[in-house]
Order: sequence, then C-alpha cells, then structure tokens
Amino acid sequence: METLDSRVRIVWLAGVLVAAVLVGGALVGVQRFLIELAVWLVAAATLAVVALGAAYVVFKYRVWRFEIRDDDLYLERGVFTRVTTVVPFVRVQHVDTQRGPIERLVGLGSVVVYTAGSRGADVTIPGLTPERASDLQRRLRNLAIESEFEDAV
Repeated sequence: METLDSRVRIVWLAGVLVAAVLVGGALVGVQRFLIELAVWLVAAATLAVVALGAAYVVFKYRVWRFEIRDDDLYLERGVFTRVTTVVPFVRVQHVDTQRGPIERLVGLGSVVVYTAGSRGADVTIPGLTPERASDLQRRLRNLAIESEFEDAV
C-alpha cells in the first residue's frame, strides 16, 4: 500500500497551529473580559493544543494508506476511529486535483475522487507530489472509463 508524502505532516501541523492560535485568542478574550485567568494557564492550554495536535498528526500520518486495486480504490485512515473505504471504479463520477496555499508552499497536492451516492460522495487523498497527483488522477480516470460498462451494484 502507498503512504503519503512525509511533508503532509507540515500541512496538517499548520492546521493545528491555527487551532492553537484560535484557542489561545479565545482564552485571552475570556481572560480579559470575563474571568481573570492566569497568563500561565492561557499559555499552558495553548501549548497543550499544540502538543496534542502534533501527536495526532504523527499518528494520522502513520495510519494513512491507499492502494489502487484491480476494481477499486482502497483507503485506510483514522486515529481514534479507523476508517476503511473502498471506492469501486464503476462508481467514480470524476477526479480532481487540488493544491491549497499551504500545500503549494510545501510542494504537495491532493486528489479528490467524486463518487455516485449521497453520503460521503467524495474521497480525498492528501499529501501527494503534484506529479503523483496528476498521475493518480489520470490513472483513476482511465480505470473509471474502463469500468463504465460494468454494473455499479
């Protein structure tokens, strides 16, 4: 099974840092306007968010795997709740690549696979180099076209 590029941890850690800044800012607001909190408590809570978030990123990276099999795309992910997703190629509607600003900074992109269905009708594979994302998009598109005449059920 394939793993994600290790630089995806930087992208995920950036999200953790944004969350820590928001938590710290909220606590400063509470401290200033509602309750007198000690400065060390605000700093400790912010650092706890960073530490727990960083640990979560490490475990998330270790678990995230995907594989293109004969008839489907298979994904494994999840830290607290393990999620296994199987996307039959016959259910694929279209495939996109995307690169957010932080992903572009670290030289990564994602592939989004849209499927027929109402709940969770898309699957994102993050942490791919732009070349790998384009190659994966092309390969999944071709496999979806090849399976077009099969029964989806």
